[in-house]
Amino acid sequence: MAPPGGPEESMASESEKRPISTIVILIAMQTEALPLVNKFQLKEDQDSVFPPEVPWVRYRGTYKDLNINIIWPGKDTALGVDSVGTVSASLVTYASIQALQPDLIINAGTAGGFKAKGAAISDIFLASEVAFHDRRIPIPILDLYGVGLRQAFSTPNLLKRLSLKVGKLSTGDSLDMSPQDEASIIANDATIKDMEGAAVAYVADLLKVPAIFVKAVTDIVDGDKPTAEEFLRNLAAVTVALDQAVTEVVDFINGKCLSEL
Repeated sequence: MAPPGGPEESMASESEKRPISTIVILIAMQTEALPLVNKFQLKEDQDSVFPPEVPWVRYRGTYKDLNINIIWPGKDTALGVDSVGTVSASLVTYASIQALQPDLIINAGTAGGFKAKGAAISDIFLASEVAFHDRRIPIPILDLYGVGLRQAFSTPNLLKRLSLKVGKLSTGDSLDMSPQDEASIIANDATIKDMEGAAVAYVADLLKVPAIFVKAVTDIVDGDKPTAEEFLRNLAAVTVALDQAVTEVVDFINGKCLSEL
């Protein structure tokens, strides 16, 4: 790492003063992605920037002054279902940054929420920080690596303008919540849980690209309804709220520098 005031810090400072030009919106599920594709009038990239073997899909276009890329990991080639989870998320985040060199990443999607922390169905959260809850490594220092706590990019002006809640996001590769996961989520002080965010944050931090996380609550994890049942019942309606929130975020970003967010 360069010393304070060195070349790396200077370059970071300059990049935050340039108007945001290219954004990547990472979305795990096709149901969540297509309304935004239509909203921004994006087209599926027929000459893919990704390897031909992978199912990842890029939708691209121009919206106002922004070059927008919506990246969806596509369908699992064997089972035909959305490629959800941390493995797909980390791979597609890395490939998207390498190929598209975005100024900002937005990880948008649905999440479970905890009523004990003030979450309700259709609430929209902007994550303040993200961590894993299913990488338990009970060895000093490795335990912290497993949690992988990272701060989301700070956007105080965005929060002032939009009606978004703020909460900590915890990520794991299971839709349900085991007792061990619950203990880790409580330790993470999380308000919402998903299956991608911390993986996106890890790669974005590694490659020094600012990332924000917009999450809409589909199910109440500490409620009395089965998670899968509640998730499926609310998915369509909550996706409408999510897409509206992402549109408002993009409208706010348009024409601004990172330092103005």
